[in-house]
Amino acid sequence: MTPSLFSRYEIGPYTLKNRMVMAPLTRSRSKQPGNVPGRMNAFYYAQRASAGLIITEATQISQQGQGYAWTPGIYTEEQIEGWRLVAESVHDADGLIFMQLWHVGRISHPALQPKGALPVAPSAIAPTGMAFITSAKGEPEFVPFVVPRALAIDELPALVKQYVQAAKNALAAGLDGVEIHAANGYLLDQFLNSSTNVRTDVYGGSIENRARLLLEIVEAVTRVCGSDRVGVRISPLGTFNDMGDENPEALFAYVAEKLGEHDLAYLHVVDPSYGGHQTTDGADPSGVALMAMIRKRFKGTLMVCGGYTLERAQDAIRNQQADLVAFGRPFIANPDLPERFRIGAALNEPDHVTFYGGGVQGYVDYPTLKQQSGEEGLPDYSVLEAN
Repeated sequence: MTPSLFSRYEIGPYTLKNRMVMAPLTRSRSKQPGNVPGRMNAFYYAQRASAGLIITEATQISQQGQGYAWTPGIYTEEQIEGWRLVAESVHDADGLIFMQLWHVGRISHPALQPKGALPVAPSAIAPTGMAFITSAKGEPEFVPFVVPRALAIDELPALVKQYVQAAKNALAAGLDGVEIHAANGYLLDQFLNSSTNVRTDVYGGSIENRARLLLEIVEAVTRVCGSDRVGVRISPLGTFNDMGDENPEALFAYVAEKLGEHDLAYLHVVDPSYGGHQTTDGADPSGVALMAMIRKRFKGTLMVCGGYTLERAQDAIRNQQADLVAFGRPFIANPDLPERFRIGAALNEPDHVTFYGGGVQGYVDYPTLKQQSGEEGLPDYSVLEAN
């Protein structure tokens, strides 16, 4: 039987009701102080539980790992309890949810760091652009990035332990698994790429050395979670946050092959073929070739994301170029996205102004088809904002 975006799929101990995944989406709406998920966040995720799998917004494994204002963590008891509320809400709605574990590395600022310390990175190379922090008055503010501090080699075992503890905390909160974020220019991607890793020790130089930290973390996390409840996200050819590598094909061939030895729940790849855009005319041949290589090298479930339309997603599944497809912005504006895709209904358009920070507007107030038709009423959103 030819696979479809709407057919079931098994990952580890779970059967997904469809092959549509809600991609990890930073929304900067955790409760303050403490960066704690609350009732509004639980409602938001439960609204989208018709996805085959939900991957949470990127969630910092420590205060040092935070890079943006109001993003949630998974390192305090209060945060664990907040995520328990989210997990229970998603499960009550018959959904599955993995947590994306995040350390931003240099994409941070002393204002977000413990005791105002410098952000850390594989090497002391500053990114371009601006950090998103809060002012002394608690207002959003953009400030230039700083030169980070290069991590000492004797600090790396403790960093691995932070990922392990974060994974334990996520499972203790009732989430179904974890995804290790090694993409989009954050810490593990910084170690992988030659443009941001100029170390001369065993974590720098060769491809094997630059991939060492990621593979150590994967090995340690799979030991405590079980490999079939662990995914990894990578972004080959990605340029976000100043990424770049001198030989990306060789780098990601090695990474894909080594990750394939761990019997993971999935490998999640930010597909560079269309640059993450739905409207790009024609695919980038280098991106297409790289994705084909990863499909061949990685022996396991492959999830892709990056501006996929319904048509492109169906083609990818039908042609077995991928097993699962993650959608980001369409899920922001369409909590019932699988049903809309299934019947060919029109999609709500996302409001870019409300992507980051704020309250219910542009977060949980996008209507479902049943609400638009009057078949269901709208909830009292004011109760959610009270948290």
